[in-house]
Parts: sequence; C-alpha cells; structure tokens
Amino acid sequence: MSNILLIYSTTDGHTIKITQSMKATMEKQGHTATLVPVEETNADTLNKADKVVIGASIRYGKHQKVVADFISQHKTVLESKPSAFYTVNLVARKPEKCQPDTNPYIIKFLTQLEWTPSLQGVFAGRLNYKKYGFLDRNMIRFIMWMTKGPTDPSTDQEFTNWDSVDEFAQAFCKL
Repeated sequence: MSNILLIYSTTDGHTIKITQSMKATMEKQGHTATLVPVEETNADTLNKADKVVIGASIRYGKHQKVVADFISQHKTVLESKPSAFYTVNLVARKPEKCQPDTNPYIIKFLTQLEWTPSLQGVFAGRLNYKKYGFLDRNMIRFIMWMTKGPTDPSTDQEFTNWDSVDEFAQAFCKL
C-alpha cells in the first residue's frame, strides 16, 4: 500500500473538508494518507510520499499564489511520482464546467505551470454568504448574479458532488 501525501490550500475551509473525505476513502483502501497545508509542506515531506495529491480553492478566479509557487518549486519531484491536482470552485456547480477539460480555472492554472499531473479533478465548492465579510459577500453576489447563481444573502449551499470526490480518491489509489 502507498504512503499518500494530501496537500491542500483552502480559503473558507471547504477544500480541507474535501481533502479529509479523500483521506478517509484512501485509508479504507489500506493506504496511509497524511494531510498537510501547502504552507507547511517541505521537500522532505514531499520526498517521503509515494504519491501526492494537491487540492486548491479558487477566489476571484485565481488559486492562491502559494500553490503555484509550491508546484513550480517542486515540479520535478511531482513529475517523478503519481500526482494529482484538483480545484474547488463555484463555477464547477454547472454541469458544463465540472470536468478538467471544461473548467477554465484548472485549464489555465495547469497550462501556466506547464504541469500535467497524473490525475486531475474539479469539484464544486460551498457558497456561504454569512461567512464572508461585507466586500467578499457583495463581490461574490455580483459574480453569482452574472452567472445566474444564488444571490440571496442568506444562502448557505454546498454544491460538491461527494460521489465524484470518492471516485477521484479511488482512481488516484489505483495509479
């Protein structure tokens, strides 16, 4: 069985929830899985892993810079073993934007990094207006209005397809 490193970057906490779900799936299959925030991951931790999954959320159309920097810095190691990348974003709530080949954020991100992980995934996130500050709440409401999403400021809706998360984790274990 494999020693799997699950690296994550989260903005509002939903990406870690998805990563924890993957960890549980992987452990049920007999693998050892370790969760580490990208900011706390170092070369030694990365080198000890047999396989690596990186998950990152989107805010205002971008992944956090620390994720891109980490991948750029460790791309050689990531390419030397089975690796996966998944993105969590609200655009993925739409059926036509929830696959790696149709989601503009993962396409742009991986193209800019010139990195092709062994497995790619896209998951819809959670929209919880009450959790956001004034500026974020209103900016996100405007974006939702433009994309025909929920704009009611009391909205707290999870769009994640948990079966897809489980399938992704299982597929990664088979690499």
